[in-house]
Amino acid sequence: MMRALKGVRHLHTGTMKQAVSELSIPVPWGEIRGKVWGPDHGHPVLCLHGWADNCGTFNTFIPLLPKECRYVAMDLAGHGQSSHRRPGVFYSFPSYVMDVRRVIDGVWVHEVAGVNPLIQLKHQCLFMRQVRSLRVLAMQWNKFSIIGHSMGGNIAGLFSALYPEMVDAVVLLDSYGFLPTDPNEMPKVMRQGMDEMLQFEKKTEEKTRVYTYAKAVERLLAANPSLSVQSVRMLLERGLVQVEGGVVFSRDFRINLKNIVRISLEQSLEMQSRIQASVLVILAESGFEKIFAEPDQKKFTSALLQGYRDRNHTVVTVPGNHHVHLNNPEVVAPLVSDFLQTKVLSQLARLTNEQTSKL
Repeated sequence: MMRALKGVRHLHTGTMKQAVSELSIPVPWGEIRGKVWGPDHGHPVLCLHGWADNCGTFNTFIPLLPKECRYVAMDLAGHGQSSHRRPGVFYSFPSYVMDVRRVIDGVWVHEVAGVNPLIQLKHQCLFMRQVRSLRVLAMQWNKFSIIGHSMGGNIAGLFSALYPEMVDAVVLLDSYGFLPTDPNEMPKVMRQGMDEMLQFEKKTEEKTRVYTYAKAVERLLAANPSLSVQSVRMLLERGLVQVEGGVVFSRDFRINLKNIVRISLEQSLEMQSRIQASVLVILAESGFEKIFAEPDQKKFTSALLQGYRDRNHTVVTVPGNHHVHLNNPEVVAPLVSDFLQTKVLSQLARLTNEQTSKL
């Protein structure tokens, strides 16, 4: 089923083993930006990055995956080149799930001529690239796969539970698909998030800090030691905006505020039970699990992993840290490629052959 979505566009930006396009989809507060790899009619795969990252996290990973798929990687709201949410609005998992629906609801093709500026990084400096061919390409996805890293995996888990008929396969990269909270902690967490928002709003008039590119690299490395220098530079391609005197980080700093929308382990397991898609969980030996050092937190993750195993889903562990898919994609890509080939592409090919034989 084809359906037009006014304003959806792809800006051609070059090639990287596959054709890569720039995606922009209008939303009520601005636009959701992203990147697209693969053939127009390939099996759709939505890629969701982690907290404070952007869709550049998949730059080294997607080119190693099956070429029969069409990969759409979003900059989640408030991240990368996507618009920030309106003043006074919290960032939460349900809101991100709604954004996913907005992105996948499009699909149409159109050609127009125009010039659009794109901010890109080259030789450690920012420059404006003029794009003269603007191609609009969008299509409604009735069934698709999701690859989610960290927070993106939690969004993928929640989306797959709420819309199970739309998702055929889920890959969780160093993520458990849900982030349970002890019910006894929820009042404290909610109050903390609200207080942080009020404090943030009082400081909105403060001048945004301007960095040199080298200092921006230094800051991101210090804040996220699981990233290599090369990975940092890749994320900063979409994570910086050029201003007078240097660069500023593009992300909305409200994403740092405590998330006030929480669910318990019981609710998480109920959501998990509603997922109909095949699931592959890939954990890093030195990854996210290190954060869950407390015994109570390990109970949550153990219960979620057992839930996947009980439903015949696959859970594997690979060497590397939280960003292994970006730092060392060759470690993760074969597992994901085999999963997509086995659980999705081979079955689609079989159905196609069966339908053809009936003609």
